[in-house]
Amino acid sequence: MDLMLPVVLGVIAIRIASGIRAAMRREFVNSYAFPAGVQQRLRKAHPRYTAAQIADVIGGLRDWFLVAQRAKRRPVSMPSRIVDDAWHEFIIDTRAYREFCRRAFGHPFDHVPAEAMRSPLQAQEGIRRAWRLACALEWLDARRPTRLPRLFALDARLAVPGGFVYAIDCMRGELAPHCASAIGCTSGCGSGCGGDGGCGGGCGGD
Repeated sequence: MDLMLPVVLGVIAIRIASGIRAAMRREFVNSYAFPAGVQQRLRKAHPRYTAAQIADVIGGLRDWFLVAQRAKRRPVSMPSRIVDDAWHEFIIDTRAYREFCRRAFGHPFDHVPAEAMRSPLQAQEGIRRAWRLACALEWLDARRPTRLPRLFALDARLAVPGGFVYAIDCMRGELAPHCASAIGCTSGCGSGCGGDGGCGGGCGGD
């Protein structure tokens, strides 16, 4: 028993240090001031949007990085075309982006192309994880959301050409190419969605 004590204390110390490091990285992303050029280039590429709308997109980009942090190197897919555009504009500033990744993740974070669901009721692993983590970020129930998290709402909110549009619950007759209430479950809820937007099968958590 005495021999095990240093091992147990070592494990506890490692977990505490890991938790502190993760908290510091989240705080860094939450307080990070994106380079002015990101908004400027995004506004130039999308002149139809107001300054407030562009700021909302930048907020979505911040959400994306927080979601990626929570994914802990597991596959996660970008669910928004407009936020993907903002990510591209950030990557162009290579020095700032490299330093951001070092402090936010501790490693390079490669670009993952924006990706929608395969069909209204079939979501791949990366989208399912992005959905659950985006909901958790905004304290939403991924299986019975009262609204869409920003990452999944922005394309429709801004009427982005070719954007990915999600409905909270397709089973209630909401018209959209993708059914958000189906994303959180590995089954895709193909036949297991009830009227309350829940799923018949269990959902894994992240």
